[in-house]
Amino acid sequence: MALPEDTQTSSTTANPNLSKRYSVMNNQRYFSKWQRLQELLLTTLLGDIPTIALGPKLRNFVYRSIFAQLGSPVYIQNGVEFLGTDRIQMGKGVYIFKGVRIDAQGHPNNKIYLANGVAIERNTDIGALADTCIYIDEETFIGPGVCIEGPGNIKIGKRCMIAAHSGIYANSHNFANSLEPIKHQGVTRKGIVIEDDCWIGHGVTVLDGVTIGQGSVIGAGTVVNKNVPPLSVAVGVPARVIKSRISQSLWEEGVGISGT
Repeated sequence: MALPEDTQTSSTTANPNLSKRYSVMNNQRYFSKWQRLQELLLTTLLGDIPTIALGPKLRNFVYRSIFAQLGSPVYIQNGVEFLGTDRIQMGKGVYIFKGVRIDAQGHPNNKIYLANGVAIERNTDIGALADTCIYIDEETFIGPGVCIEGPGNIKIGKRCMIAAHSGIYANSHNFANSLEPIKHQGVTRKGIVIEDDCWIGHGVTVLDGVTIGQGSVIGAGTVVNKNVPPLSVAVGVPARVIKSRISQSLWEEGVGISGT
């Protein structure tokens, strides 16, 4: 038995708003694929051109067409991998060395920002993951082999020094249910803040939900699982504050320091 003629009308025809929404989604999908293709072509063609063949100057010029923002000048050595360049912003005088991987893929709201004068040494991995903002402020140095990962937001202040092989992880796996694989229980994401003028020693691990106060020093190999007050020296597993950098005379005179 044939259906009445009016019931044979497609849902998209009956609902023009739905049809428009599908059209917009398809256009966004095609645009996203074109952006990724353009990104792959340019970074593949130019990414491995060595310094001796004017590689950094070529990248400095051509990459402007695919990045959300690219200051002038920037120095990008050969062998650097970028993913999601339309969500990566760089200020002036940024240095990125061989083997670095910066990944802003995974969510349209992801953002990775490297402010003026940031230097990122070899084999560092920075990943936004999902709905994440990673902000590294002016003149901060990231040593070789550092890992900085969302999905929680990460803010690293001005003139910080992050030594080699440190890890900054703005996530924590849930594991309360012993009957379900940990992999399937999801993660928490509180975020991490490292305030201005901090020195993070070799092999330090900074865990999710932590704020390291301005001017603090974290000793090599420390695991930071709780907040560190400004101008503190912290060491150990887990981290413990062993002294303050504020001299006794300053305290006696009533001179404090802002925690911001």
